[in-house]
Amino acid sequence: MTTIPVIGHDAILSAVSPERAIQRVTDAFVAHHRGAWKMPAKVYLDAAPHGDFRAMPAMGEGLAILKWVTSFPGNSSVGRPVVYGTILVSDAGTGEPVALVDGRAVTALRTGAAAAVAARALARDGAASAGLIGCGLHGRWAALCLTAVGYRSGICADLDPGAAQRVADEVGWNVGARQEAVECDVVTLVTPGTEAVIGPGDLQPGTHVNALGADGSGKAEMAIDAVIACELFCDEWAQASHGGELTGAVEKRGLQRDRVTDLGAVLAGEAQGRSSDDAVTLFDSTGLAIQDLALVIEVLELSRSGAIEAAEVDL
Repeated sequence: MTTIPVIGHDAILSAVSPERAIQRVTDAFVAHHRGAWKMPAKVYLDAAPHGDFRAMPAMGEGLAILKWVTSFPGNSSVGRPVVYGTILVSDAGTGEPVALVDGRAVTALRTGAAAAVAARALARDGAASAGLIGCGLHGRWAALCLTAVGYRSGICADLDPGAAQRVADEVGWNVGARQEAVECDVVTLVTPGTEAVIGPGDLQPGTHVNALGADGSGKAEMAIDAVIACELFCDEWAQASHGGELTGAVEKRGLQRDRVTDLGAVLAGEAQGRSSDDAVTLFDSTGLAIQDLALVIEVLELSRSGAIEAAEVDL
């Protein structure tokens, strides 16, 4: 019999700071780029017309994980989370189970952290304002993480004014319309990705855009012409070209790999970020299992130190 901790949603979000999440995700991008961490392709299990399930494995730092996570966009209309998830953590040397970790909390943390990591690497010098379109759980953590790297001024926009107000109140930003949000220096999109919220006419010289919502087939938050107009970066080409913001440009405009730079290469100092202050940069974030692994490592360290209280289960 093996006894392992079960670490829940609220405990994780209470214990892991935005600053620690940002550092962990930065380190994960670099480790994966350098080949130190392994990550097989994400597997989708379609549950049309409701949503889909994803199985996401990764291995590094002596641990192997498998995240079983959902995306059911219609859940929000009936008061349920869009994302549910569980992460099974195993010892990479023996295969022994180590922990069960709530995947919804980890997903929110690493999604928000990725927005801040990309903004810090790709936004122009002097960028100061942040626009957030989509103020659900993941949008909230994007705002918290962007605030942690210095974006003290921002606009929150959402079809639900109450959601926008709650995030704005928490981080000290203002509520505004979509147009006000896209006029900020850094624009972060965290919508369901079913229709474009940014067109080519919305792009201002020097803007950096984080596109976080298009994480599966058929999803997009930007018009294809807007995507093509940007200097392009992604978390991983294989995912972004088949199920991310770049997919439409690949399929309909023949976008090639050589036009897109991996964020990990920029963070490792092996590739250039934006070419000039006037360039418009786009980071396509599809969500990587190595990011989940990075946050799991942080959560386990906090649990072992006593900073997170966890129940235990016998397997």
